Amino acid sequence: MTRNATAVWNGSGKEGNGHLTTQSTTLNQTQYSFNSRFAEGVGTNPEELVAAAHAGCFTMKLSFVLGAAGFTPTSIETKCEITLDNGAITKSHLIVKASIPGIDAATFEASIKDAEANCPISKLFNTEICTDASLV
Repeated sequence: MTRNATAVWNGSGKEGNGHLTTQSTTLNQTQYSFNSRFAEGVGTNPEELVAAAHAGCFTMKLSFVLGAAGFTPTSIETKCEITLDNGAITKSHLIVKASIPGIDAATFEASIKDAEANCPISKLFNTEICTDASLV
């Protein structure tokens, strides 16, 4: 399986602007710029998109890990915070809230660690990945 997205940029790094389009067209000429990345401008930015990708991938992987252990989650909510420091992504912090009937804390923690290490986006990163998880 291969997926794609296209970025188009016009102008200089600080004054220019661009747009992103994904294969599915969920993003369709979605604006991004210096201000949407480093200030409070309108549009998205690469770090926000990486956060969405990691949160989505991790959450789906966790659901599969839990299923293999015999548990069906009622819900899993994952917020991902991406840290950009001196031009490098230095951390991906996953904050997880899950409702999983019948699971014990040890099995939940093992499942979190499995998903953290083995979701495809986690495997892509060369950075610290940490998770704060709670059963709700």
